[in-house]
Amino acid sequence: QVQLVESGGGLVQAGGSLRLSCAASGSIFGILVMGWYRQAPGKQRDVVATITRGGATLNAASVKGRFTISRDNAKNTVYLEMNSLKPEDTAVYYCNARARGAIDFWGQGTQVTVSS
Repeated sequence: QVQLVESGGGLVQAGGSLRLSCAASGSIFGILVMGWYRQAPGKQRDVVATITRGGATLNAASVKGRFTISRDNAKNTVYLEMNSLKPEDTAVYYCNARARGAIDFWGQGTQVTVSS
């Protein structure tokens, strides 16, 4: 089992910045990829950015140039630096860890609200 604890969400004005953190614990040796997903009211959960154990990253087209995913392996923590936030970025952001066998673990989610 893997436990994920997110922090860093909140309310920010359009154009502002936030940094999300996700601390992993438990059976972390089996984690291959970690990432951030988001879900707005009435919409499906979509991927925002992912990072492999080796540091390779992928970003959704909607956040390229604005969001940066990174990880600190010593702290077992993944970060999402969000800049130039827009109202359409408003959502609950979830941390994800994918282990061997395509087993997914999820955090509890953190609310990000961007006001116009």
